Amino acid sequence: EPTASLDPKTSRQIMRLILELCEERGLAAIVNIHDVVLATEFLPRIVGLRAGSVVYDGPATGLDREVLTRIYGDEDWSAITRQMQSSDAEAPRSLPAARLEAAAA
Repeated sequence: EPTASLDPKTSRQIMRLILELCEERGLAAIVNIHDVVLATEFLPRIVGLRAGSVVYDGPATGLDREVLTRIYGDEDWSAITRQMQSSDAEAPRSLPAARLEAAAA
């Protein structure tokens, strides 16, 4: 978890650094992250686990209340989904999905 216990600014800097290193070296990255908004800002693909099983594997844009409930359980996800929607407009570049798919093969 490269951003665990970090403040929001430093978390974003770390995620940008990971993306830059991947781009420079032609690599894909697998990142364990629990900050849903940060993940959707930087990562094109999300794999959500619950009790050790994959309950979601798809685009970051597919995360919604229903998917978040499948991953984390019942909760009012409206604040998170609002943050995800507002961060879409300012989202930085992310790893090309084709490179991630090739790495998964």
